[in-house]
Amino acid sequence: MVCFGFFCARAQTTGDGSTINIVTTAVPFLRVSPDARTGGMGEAGIATLPDANSGFSNLAKIPFAQSRTQISATYTPWLRKITQDVYLASLAGYYKIDDEQAINVGLRYFNLGQIEFTDYNGNSLGSQRPREFGLDFGYTRKLSDRLSLGVALRYINSSLASGAIGGTDYRAGNSVAGDLSLYHSGLDEDGKGFTWGMAITNLGAKIGYTNNAQAKDFIPANIAIGAAYTSLIDEDSKITLAADLNHLLVPAPPVLSSDPADSIPNQQKIDDYRSTGVFESWFKSFDNKSYSLSLGAEFWYNNQFAARAGYYWETKESGNRKYFTLGVGLKYNVFGFNFSYLVPSGGNGTTQNPLSNTLRFSLMFDLDNETNGTLGGQ
Repeated sequence: MVCFGFFCARAQTTGDGSTINIVTTAVPFLRVSPDARTGGMGEAGIATLPDANSGFSNLAKIPFAQSRTQISATYTPWLRKITQDVYLASLAGYYKIDDEQAINVGLRYFNLGQIEFTDYNGNSLGSQRPREFGLDFGYTRKLSDRLSLGVALRYINSSLASGAIGGTDYRAGNSVAGDLSLYHSGLDEDGKGFTWGMAITNLGAKIGYTNNAQAKDFIPANIAIGAAYTSLIDEDSKITLAADLNHLLVPAPPVLSSDPADSIPNQQKIDDYRSTGVFESWFKSFDNKSYSLSLGAEFWYNNQFAARAGYYWETKESGNRKYFTLGVGLKYNVFGFNFSYLVPSGGNGTTQNPLSNTLRFSLMFDLDNETNGTLGGQ
């Protein structure tokens, strides 16, 4: 791994001598599903039934929600085996203006704890408490009885360091991005049928942490498609099977060389990469191999108890994570509770998922309670 400022080029060599070029971005917390329901289904959420957290996966689902208004709060501990002060928290909610349109607000806050900065010789340069957040505003509308479209605007703030560190003046990075999403519901009156959706997220400007206009990094633009099928087992039970496919719309970073005789210097490779325009980068991204697949299942009994399971898989160029998830949901009156658990995987080394062996917790409120729909899966 070779780093220039906050830019890191990561390339791994396999046993057969081939190189794996891992695609990285700034503000990677925007790629994490912050809610416990999606977390329990292997991160699948593009075509699942709508709830208050739909704005984080596919905003266009919300007009098909049964409840008029919902809000949700989620807490996710991070790297719990290593530290106690790193976490991801989120707050989300929607309001249906009428049966055709709705507005949505979402907030994701990532606290990275206290970090000690050192120079190349290990001398302390002081400590800071980095944090990042994304604030979303969305609007969605039905285009027909079965099809809806959603658009969202996102403000991103990333404060990894501030002040002079190692001879460089750092500041908080800021960016603005947009989402575009589509959702189609083929459910019948009993709630049985096929749904599908698509979401293009984080389409926005690069983000920088210094006054150098050229030293900016891509944010995690992404395109996802998903499908789900809901079947009624009996009058009290139903099950949903879902699958999502994601592709990161960021070009692969250059492969840096340790050979000083290389015809193209490493710094020139980095400069050429960083000079790529945002619009151009979306099209160049299809040359990378950064894909992930999410598979999930959700069982509801009597609209009060839910059991969930899922599997997440991604290519080596995305990080090579593979893990199973479990989750449960409970509904009581206007309250909903969702829990998810990521089964430990990857051993104890660098391949271990940071959420391994941890529990995500979501609390949801149905503010109108006009229907008997479930919270987190109507």
